[in-house]
Amino acid sequence: MARQNGIIKLKGTIGDITFYKTKDGHLAREKGSLDANRIKNDPAFQRTRENGAEFGRAGTAGKTLRIALRTLLMNSSDSRMVSRLTQSMVKVIQADQTNERGLRNVIDGEAELLTGFDFNIRGKLGTSLFAPFERTIDRATGTIAVDLDSFLPANMIAAPGGTTHFKIISAGAEINFEADTFVVGSSETAILPWDMTPTAAINHSNLVTPNSVSPLFLAVGVEYFQEVNGQMYPLKNGAYNPLALVQVSGL
Repeated sequence: MARQNGIIKLKGTIGDITFYKTKDGHLAREKGSLDANRIKNDPAFQRTRENGAEFGRAGTAGKTLRIALRTLLMNSSDSRMVSRLTQSMVKVIQADQTNERGLRNVIDGEAELLTGFDFNIRGKLGTSLFAPFERTIDRATGTIAVDLDSFLPANMIAAPGGTTHFKIISAGAEINFEADTFVVGSSETAILPWDMTPTAAINHSNLVTPNSVSPLFLAVGVEYFQEVNGQMYPLKNGAYNPLALVQVSGL
């Protein structure tokens, strides 16, 4: 892969060189010489096929998780979140000690490895929300909860410049990665002032299926707002809103 320099940037293919634009700039690469049929059938590419199968499985699992949390992610994600989540899912799959390489999956892997995943690298939960909170996943009752005692927002939330208000958001998700289905419950506080006024205790109880045998996820985040002439506007279109998986329960 090479970077294009100069005033005129090319797009398309000339000979064996393909020119294209990415978020990292204008790049160029040489056309690959491998035949697709060879990759599919040649024993020499067995490992490539196995890696490809598991990578595809990781991408599908990541997509299911993203769709499940879509309402929260609309205001709390970065441009590289999809690829970062896929990489994390690959690690989950690689932790599967039950199935052979190429057949490993999320269900038999270690979904708990996703604990701490930040959906927005520009605003991490651990460096934004300092108020202690209790997290609970009760598989028997299907309750996925987060509880915060009263706290002083200006002391316990490191909000970006321009913030006047905020709200705490959370979601509990039950995800069947084999069927690509999910059940989600979500909660949010009212929009609260970001000042030295103590909040009330915050108790979010997100319900999924009792006695589920699927992996369960608890996501917690913060959304920032700016008040202008009595109207609340998402601060910088949510560019710095943190959202993270704070607890995961596999099987």
